[in-house]
Amino acid sequence: MGKDKPVVIEALKFLVENGFDIAKVVGPLENQPIYKGRKLNDVAKKLGIETTTDEKLYEIIEKDKKILENIDLVVSFLYWKKIKKPLIELPKIACINFHSSPLPEFRGVNGYSFAIMQDLDYWGVSAHLVDESFDAGKIIKVKKFNIDLKKETAFSLEQRSQKELFQLYKEIISQIKNKKNIETVPQENGIYYSMEKFEELRKISENDSLEDIERKIRAFWYPPHGGANIKLKGEEFTLVNKKLLEEIRDMYWKALKK
Repeated sequence: MGKDKPVVIEALKFLVENGFDIAKVVGPLENQPIYKGRKLNDVAKKLGIETTTDEKLYEIIEKDKKILENIDLVVSFLYWKKIKKPLIELPKIACINFHSSPLPEFRGVNGYSFAIMQDLDYWGVSAHLVDESFDAGKIIKVKKFNIDLKKETAFSLEQRSQKELFQLYKEIISQIKNKKNIETVPQENGIYYSMEKFEELRKISENDSLEDIERKIRAFWYPPHGGANIKLKGEEFTLVNKKLLEEIRDMYWKALKK
């Protein structure tokens, strides 16, 4: 279960390459944002794997659980929807979520932005068991790494985090393949970051200091989505600064040279 992102597709391929029999793949629906040429469902079909939706899976389980009685794992990798009890209880081994933020500090969405707003000197990724709450199940492992968030944007931190998450994913999946027990620890109290909080923070206020504005520009830079913004005449405009423009210029010239 995952988004249309290159790392999710690599995660699916890793399962296939390691001899796992994939019963179903749940990817985004046709009306959801996609990454051109990198659709999870299309890749699954090329691999001969049936695609479906979570709603159809719940219907199948409710109708006759025996249809999916031999499922060992349910794997969520950057999956954006809450997984419900029938799928959580379905697998023999576990229902595992791979979360691109450190737990329990950063539950919920868009952790990269909140990390930059807090000017942290570390980040991390997590693997945990799924329960009926968002990102609150028992932790399998958290992998933390040092970063300089004064140089990061939400986009650059995502790119690095997904590489780290894929390494953690391969480690956990390899343990399962080798029939090693998955050890877990309960989560301590954490903070859930919502989309409402995200939208509130990315607004530029006339009371924001120059430092606050610079931080917001980095924290919410994730094209083509709107970033740190101001509203003029009812329209929202995303801000960039000189440093970010220079980074874009450098990436543009590198792309032209290839």
